[in-house]
Amino acid sequence: MSAHLSYGRVNLNILREAARKELREFLDKCAGSKAIVWDEYLTGPFGLIAQYSLLKEHEVEKMFTLKGGRLPAADVKNIIFFVRPRLELMDIIAENVIRSASQGEECYLESDQTSLYHTAKGLMTLQALYGTIPQIFGKGECARHVANMMLRMKREFAGSQTQILPVFDSLLLLDRNIDLLTPLATQLTYEGLIDEVYGITNGYAKLPPEKFAAQKKQGEVGKDLPTEPKKMQLNSAEELYAEIRDKNFNAIGAALSKKAKIISAAFEERHNAKTVGEIKQFVSQLPHMQAARSSLANHTSIAELIKDITTSEAFFDNLTVEQEFMTGVDTDKVNTYIEDCIAQKDPLIKILRLVCMQSVCNNGLKQKILDYYKREILQTYGYEHMLTLNNLEKTGLLKPQTSTRNNYPTIRKTLKLWMEDANEQNPNDISYVYSGYAPLSIRLTQVLARPGWRSIEEVLKMLPGPHFEERQQLPAGLHKKRQQGENRTTLVFFLGGVTYAEVAALRFLSQMEDGGTEYIIATTKLINGTSWIKSLMDRPEAP
Repeated sequence: MSAHLSYGRVNLNILREAARKELREFLDKCAGSKAIVWDEYLTGPFGLIAQYSLLKEHEVEKMFTLKGGRLPAADVKNIIFFVRPRLELMDIIAENVIRSASQGEECYLESDQTSLYHTAKGLMTLQALYGTIPQIFGKGECARHVANMMLRMKREFAGSQTQILPVFDSLLLLDRNIDLLTPLATQLTYEGLIDEVYGITNGYAKLPPEKFAAQKKQGEVGKDLPTEPKKMQLNSAEELYAEIRDKNFNAIGAALSKKAKIISAAFEERHNAKTVGEIKQFVSQLPHMQAARSSLANHTSIAELIKDITTSEAFFDNLTVEQEFMTGVDTDKVNTYIEDCIAQKDPLIKILRLVCMQSVCNNGLKQKILDYYKREILQTYGYEHMLTLNNLEKTGLLKPQTSTRNNYPTIRKTLKLWMEDANEQNPNDISYVYSGYAPLSIRLTQVLARPGWRSIEEVLKMLPGPHFEERQQLPAGLHKKRQQGENRTTLVFFLGGVTYAEVAALRFLSQMEDGGTEYIIATTKLINGTSWIKSLMDRPEAP
């Protein structure tokens, strides 16, 4: 299941195995039979490192979901709670064990020092497994805090440095705050659109079952069709998904058609198998070919589901307005499309994404326009959303214009954030992931590698927070000698979340022949515009 993690330049299975080892050691500290009570939110992430079979090997006999009331009966010696540090969960545990809770940790917002401390600690664990990272670059307040914590932790453990040849040449810490625009835009890669439309959680997407039922029951439409969503695992262990996940959606049809011809030709080979040896060879390839055919059928169905949405007038109109904002068209006046959407009472999150995008692309909205949007939203969707609007202001997504100068056009031109006629079929630039818009975060990453941030000092000053470079001293004898033509390896850590489209853009940079750098991506969370806005809403809408 996890073999694909070992293929790349950096063997990520080492990290997975370290987490499994830590879990095993923790379970073994509680001798005897065990029951685990899970915070439902954590079952997905834990499922990525350990299956039930591993827990069973360490005497876990029962598992329950954390909920109020008494715990179900369990004849075990130990009951272990796996939960996030949230006060409301502490109350439920207290209720479970029928005693009052004395204290509980608060779960801080993304930008709080506590989450930054855990990030720094996680990066120290990475360095223990993969060697000290010689150079640290960063942009933004949170990035500066994390780097400071890492350097302090390194000083505190000065005598216990691991003698491992560094795998990474550099670490780049990026605050989500420096690029608020990218997550608000609709992702246009295959994987990005699956996430936009259906959501991807811990590597799984839940999809409407109708299209998949039709694969097996052609001619029986309407008969015993499943009603439960089809849960599908999405990762690079699946050969076809690894090929198409980062493509622009407009290139998916041709890619699936090409794959269908290859698979069809492979099955036709059976007619050419004459000798026993040839037949035996064909039979040995059959399981792989059948898996490939099943994979093709699944992704053809997903592509059809998404195409129904991307070819709709509503999708096109929304995308047109997004692209107008990103190119600086009419960002300083009330947008008639947004007005119409509010009048039709379209989903609030859609409205908030567009209004925030207009604000970001205009360096804030004139007070009169901002007040108008707020009034329209509150009168249409309810005054309980006033706190949500306040949250959006606090994060800088929605704000009044404080100066007449809008820096976004300068940033857009200097960093070439908008590319006309982006090549979606055979891309030659990262802008293909948004069909014209190059994510600011990834453009900064690209410029850092070549020619370096000194070439864009003025633009960096326009973006929030400091930019910096730190060097970490390597133990003697561990300096890397790079072979001629060998790529550098950079770990890019997004503080506050990253989109699948940004990940696709970084993979594209890694694969460029003249790129010279391979990128490994880490983040606090995978996000899209909807999940991001929802996390900032005081009373999120039902999905």
